[in-house]
Amino acid sequence: MMLKIILYAYTQSVFSGRRIEKLLHDSIRMMWLAQDQTPSYKTINRFRVNPNTDALIESLFIQFHSQCLKQNLIDNNSIFIDGTKVEANANRYTFVWKKSIQNHESKLNENSKTLYRDLVEEKIIPEIKEDGDSDLTIEEIDLIGSHLDKEIEDLNHSIENEDCAQIRKQTRKKRTEIKKFKKKFDDYSERKNKYEEQKSILKDRNSFSKTDHDATFMRMKEDHMKNGQLKPGYNLQIAANSQFVLSYDLFQNPTDTRTLIPFLTMIQNTFGYLPEYIVADAGYGSEQNYMVL
Repeated sequence: MMLKIILYAYTQSVFSGRRIEKLLHDSIRMMWLAQDQTPSYKTINRFRVNPNTDALIESLFIQFHSQCLKQNLIDNNSIFIDGTKVEANANRYTFVWKKSIQNHESKLNENSKTLYRDLVEEKIIPEIKEDGDSDLTIEEIDLIGSHLDKEIEDLNHSIENEDCAQIRKQTRKKRTEIKKFKKKFDDYSERKNKYEEQKSILKDRNSFSKTDHDATFMRMKEDHMKNGQLKPGYNLQIAANSQFVLSYDLFQNPTDTRTLIPFLTMIQNTFGYLPEYIVADAGYGSEQNYMVL
């Protein structure tokens, strides 16, 4: 019942849990599908994110496939595969590019290494790594910050216990410089953590959206402005036979060539076999795909 009302709501472009709950009270069709039951929006949302829902949908595709075979509506010798780009419900201007992260991180690494060498040469902090040419890790940057904090504390203590005004002035000047270094390393640490987090989200992709981390920026088939603008979206792959959709999967990769093998693997794991004839257009052609098939 839950799956029926959610799928019907989606066909009516209703996606919010609260609006689906409202339809259960207002729509005669929804009342019939739900058999006058009225689950709350919390129940609807819990059902949607429940891991068992994915298994339920997969089992329904298996049952649908079996029924189509029994009624001779499809044959099990062939499948036809095609893909389409689906735009994500995400702001198209919230992009994060892999190349941009690499460029910014490279500059950060170079600046932090240079400043670290200067601090060691001036004996402000002790040497914390033997290989001075390698990039500083997050842990090492934080350790440098700790050493600078200790140096600032020592200078504060010296200022409090110094009677000579001239020496106090020089010490305060030195403390000001070290505080600037500490601020820089705090910034390096924050940015380094941010870049590491972004790289973990990217994985093997070239981009993602800040408001939908799963979405990748790709060119859509519908380009109203005719400028090839990249938009956050997904690559939807569909396997069909006799105009019946037998299986589907969503991919973050915009190119069809890199989706074919994982899609066929998913189909084989779901139905237990692969048809003899696999039909797809030239967009799926690659040496690797031909070798596997």
